[in-house]
Amino acid sequence: MQKKGGIIAVIAGAVVVITAFVTLIMGGAEGIEGEGLSMVYNIGWGGVFFSFLVIIFGVMAMGAEKITFGILLTVSAILAAYFGGLFATILMAIALIGGIMTIIGISKREDNRTA
Repeated sequence: MQKKGGIIAVIAGAVVVITAFVTLIMGGAEGIEGEGLSMVYNIGWGGVFFSFLVIIFGVMAMGAEKITFGILLTVSAILAAYFGGLFATILMAIALIGGIMTIIGISKREDNRTA
């Protein structure tokens, strides 16, 4: 379950990076000028950054021994959904499910090890 969750998160993160770049290239915010436009672009780049973190933490969570990478994956997915826009939010919900799956998988593995 841990590896499946990591794979789901990596795929969702990769798709969100692509959609975030397309959104940034297309302008994303028609009709906003000046300071508002730079704020929208900064938020868009925040979505790209956290999407990259989702990919990185997804790969690391697949073979993790501790629950830390699953938690970081889940937090990164939430932040990417917040900063990324509508399409990122939909796909990061899938990455969030992947993060929860990795947390559950690591927890079950730790429980089996101590028993």
